[in-house]
Amino acid sequence: MTGLPGKPSDASRFSPEAFFARATRRLDRRPATAAIAGDHVLNPDFASDEATYHEAAILMPVVARRPGVGMLLTQRTSHLSAHAGQIAFPGGRVDAADAGPAAAALREAHEEIGLDPAAVEVIGYLGPYLTRTGYRVTPVLGRIEPGHQFVLNRDEVEDLFEVPMAFLMTPANIRRASRVIMGRERFFYELDFDGRRIWGVTAGIIRALHERMFA
Repeated sequence: MTGLPGKPSDASRFSPEAFFARATRRLDRRPATAAIAGDHVLNPDFASDEATYHEAAILMPVVARRPGVGMLLTQRTSHLSAHAGQIAFPGGRVDAADAGPAAAALREAHEEIGLDPAAVEVIGYLGPYLTRTGYRVTPVLGRIEPGHQFVLNRDEVEDLFEVPMAFLMTPANIRRASRVIMGRERFFYELDFDGRRIWGVTAGIIRALHERMFA
């Protein structure tokens, strides 16, 4: 991939050894209970009783690529009833049968992109992210090795692509934006990569990862 605007000069911190060592130190070893990040931070009127939120989990799949690691993201299919065509992490609602957020994230990643759960090393967790649609999302960061063969569930996922972590973790590449939704101005984060617009919860979680890892 070419043209990484805002790429940090210290690229060595994104080598697999450096990045995963830092992630192991900085991320939670177990799922946290208190939510700090979320849509309510930029939009206080979205705040509500956290006990009413549905539990969900997403997988942040990080490819241990040299010289720099990359994050896998999906593009949802255009015919879905919710969030059609948007960029997202693999993930979804935590089912009663799941042994926790990591199990749910790995199950959903297997269903959506054919990622073998045995191929993922769970490194750690971010604190829950509250969405305006009523979900309490636990982000799970996992390490995978290059060369994995993915099988996309075309009912849910249109495309799978990788973004260099150096790009995602550069503050200049992410910005605050807004749009009017149901008569109200809603604020959110967004970034553009290779002609793709990453925004909303996905961009918010990426920003939360930067704050935990490098701020």
